[in-house]
Amino acid sequence: MTAPDAGRGIGNGERAAEITTTFVGLPRDSFRILHVSTGNVCRSPITERLNRHLVTDRLGTFLGGGLIVESAGTWGHEGAPMEANAEAVLADFGADASGFVGRELLDEHVIRADLVLTATRDHRAQVISMGHSAGLRTFTLKEFTRLVRAIDPATLPPVTDGVVVRARALVRAAAALRGWLLAPTAEADEVYDPYGAPLPFFRSIGDEIHEALDPVVTALTGVPARM
Repeated sequence: MTAPDAGRGIGNGERAAEITTTFVGLPRDSFRILHVSTGNVCRSPITERLNRHLVTDRLGTFLGGGLIVESAGTWGHEGAPMEANAEAVLADFGADASGFVGRELLDEHVIRADLVLTATRDHRAQVISMGHSAGLRTFTLKEFTRLVRAIDPATLPPVTDGVVVRARALVRAAAALRGWLLAPTAEADEVYDPYGAPLPFFRSIGDEIHEALDPVVTALTGVPARM
């Protein structure tokens, strides 16, 4: 098993995030979120970097350091930069696109992930088919958002217990609801591929991803977006 790429974690990267430290006097470890799309040059890079940006905006670099946010592609362009239009979308949100390198999805990525959020149902099926007991922790992004919206925040551990404890409880609660809250249509859980499309379409996809991520990050951190 190889070490993850530098810069994937929030703050000072994975090494800093995994050092045992304390959060309000309690032990803290890490919680890995893996975003998956096809090529790992458009949707999943936008989602990864935007997720990191939103968490840091709410918790700061240190308190958000327990969350390690990564991405990969089922047909990933290994070593490739993200698409220029994807970088432009991230710039619109004030998120950092620098240093990104595309990856092909490997077994080790799924094994280490505490939560896998995919762009489409096909990606979700591909991740689950890899095994590693991934079914209960793999959702499409929009599916997870729908489930999270139905969870009463008061039933989750308080923020003072730490973001990792809260994140694990959130995934368990979402998995328990999955069979009860179905999508209104199959397309409702999809984030379509903007690869090769003009910048306006990329921006519409960026808006979809932001809209889906915002309630997830609020639930994870216990902190709403700044007005």
